[in-house]
Amino acid sequence: MDRIDLFRVFARVVECASFTRAADQLGLPRSSVSAAVIDLEARVGARLLHRTTRKVAPTEDGTAFYDRCLRLIADVEETEGLFKQTAAGPSGTLRVDVPGRIGRLVIAPALPDFLTRYPQIDIALGVTDREVKLVEERVDCVVRVGPLNDSGLIARAIGQLPLINVASSDYLDRFGTPTAPTDLRDHFAVNYASPSSGRVEPWEWLDDGKVRTMRMRGRVTVNSAEAYIACCLAGLGLIQIPAYDVQPHLDAGELVEVMPDHQAAPLPVTLLYPHHQHLSRRLKVFADWLEALLKRALLAPDGRGGARFKRRRGPATPATRR
Repeated sequence: MDRIDLFRVFARVVECASFTRAADQLGLPRSSVSAAVIDLEARVGARLLHRTTRKVAPTEDGTAFYDRCLRLIADVEETEGLFKQTAAGPSGTLRVDVPGRIGRLVIAPALPDFLTRYPQIDIALGVTDREVKLVEERVDCVVRVGPLNDSGLIARAIGQLPLINVASSDYLDRFGTPTAPTDLRDHFAVNYASPSSGRVEPWEWLDDGKVRTMRMRGRVTVNSAEAYIACCLAGLGLIQIPAYDVQPHLDAGELVEVMPDHQAAPLPVTLLYPHHQHLSRRLKVFADWLEALLKRALLAPDGRGGARFKRRRGPATPATRR
């Protein structure tokens, strides 16, 4: 194997944490993969991997070397395809993972536009609310909503996603309409538990730029956006949610925005990708397209995606309920 092939083999072993899985993905015998890593360690004069019967993990030197390998592999691949891509445009399959409702409501309906613009790019779209591990699962990029962990990935900030407070018309008929956080003591929330940590999120609002929170009473706790909205529609309590998620229900009068002056802090929207993708032309064109799409659909200058909302400030009337 030449040097760049050794780098590719080593990187895949790190990503798979297994010689056998790396061999399967590369279409090579396991013995060839093992020999390639031994050869590479001899060339660099350092032990790059901890090997056990159950798992393979990079050493401290191996972790540093892995990051350099990814950059070198990306440089070589970009250079090899430079003139071909200039003539024919970016090509290949891009593996993307996005939150469930953003994928279903925003990205999937717009994908025909992207695929028409770039006929040589195919998209493998994963739609899930769990936190995907990009390197281990061989995903090229993900969209994350909310604060980021220190993942060591490259982060491209897209914007801030505003949240609104909503309740069903039926709920407001039964419990009244809150107008300020002090009213929340007399109300129920549909509680939301993080799918990854199980932590129940408190009710939140901004007060002179400072984040305030409180624990609200709730008869139901859910761990998915679909269930969160469904329980709100069933009249089980108040929720805090991005406006695009419930726009049809707001238009139909099934849900009503409340406490518009006491909203939660907006959530950051970020595109994340591994270091080895930093020069990929297909990722660059997709990231540019996605950023424009999300800003247009979710992050418009008015903070509400250009949408128009019905706000309920008093008792129920036929006009507000439609």
